[in-house]
Amino acid sequence: MTETNRDVLARPRTRRGFLRNLTAGAATLTLASGAAAWARPLLPPKRALAFRSPHTGEELRTAYVREGETVPVALRQINYILRDWRTGEAHRIDLRLLDVLYALGRELDSTAPFEVISAYRSPKTNAQLAAKSNGVAKRSMHMRGMAIDIHLPGRRLEDLHRAALGLKAGGVGLYSRSGFLHIDTGRVRRWGS
Repeated sequence: MTETNRDVLARPRTRRGFLRNLTAGAATLTLASGAAAWARPLLPPKRALAFRSPHTGEELRTAYVREGETVPVALRQINYILRDWRTGEAHRIDLRLLDVLYALGRELDSTAPFEVISAYRSPKTNAQLAAKSNGVAKRSMHMRGMAIDIHLPGRRLEDLHRAALGLKAGGVGLYSRSGFLHIDTGRVRRWGS
């Protein structure tokens, strides 16, 4: 019988065993992301992210996972800073998206805050943007907290793009003229220039 990802994640682990697997690099974790599967080295038991919103001027640096467990207060803070800045509405951000951002930061050896162009979008905001541009999906993953548009200070957009594509963790859209990268936790696909 084949063990599923859920079975592996549900299996009780000791902290020592977890750390041994982590440091040995022997274990891999496959995270299902829509139709795609993302195979990455086992994520560490402490994961932190930093964000800056140029729209509100707010910044956040927080550990959203500690000792292998999510930190509810940190997740609420992340949901808030990644809210729809036009309406003020917040929404739960997909944990897989946070893990993709974490892996991306590690891949680029950066702890700089991600500059957030757009994260959660309310249906009202998304409809307004879609009416103005054919580049905005009417059923955007932004409305489900599963997408983010970013750039990373100190790193070239091309390097950010290449690293995101290498993760094979979902959709990656390059918007060179606007200077940002779209990342989502849908099926693996790419677009833009």
